[in-house]
Amino acid sequence: MSLLFQPKHIESIRAGEKTATRRDWAEGHNRPAVGSIQMAVRELFTSDAACDCYIEIEAVYRQSLGAMDEADARAEGGYTLAEFRDAWQEINGDGAWDENLVVDVVEFRYVGRSRPTES
Repeated sequence: MSLLFQPKHIESIRAGEKTATRRDWAEGHNRPAVGSIQMAVRELFTSDAACDCYIEIEAVYRQSLGAMDEADARAEGGYTLAEFRDAWQEINGDGAWDENLVVDVVEFRYVGRSRPTES
């Protein structure tokens, strides 16, 4: 499985600045499993051989956008809460920010440019 990110976010992941992502996934969407290694990609359908950013999933849970605090925004890539609201709308469209919208939160850590070997 892979998670799609904007190119600037891939760099933030590698730098350890981005350790969480919020997604407005539909009910029934296949969410990543805690402990799994996922590809962080810039384009859909990136092959494992072409991927250069891998993350390990540390937590997956639901949260309303209105429940976010400054620490949550920082984990999204060093944003303030106001900056994250703007980024959310840039990615998801004008008017997409709804404090009552419950989204999936995926917390992760960067594990390298190549897939770690299973131990």
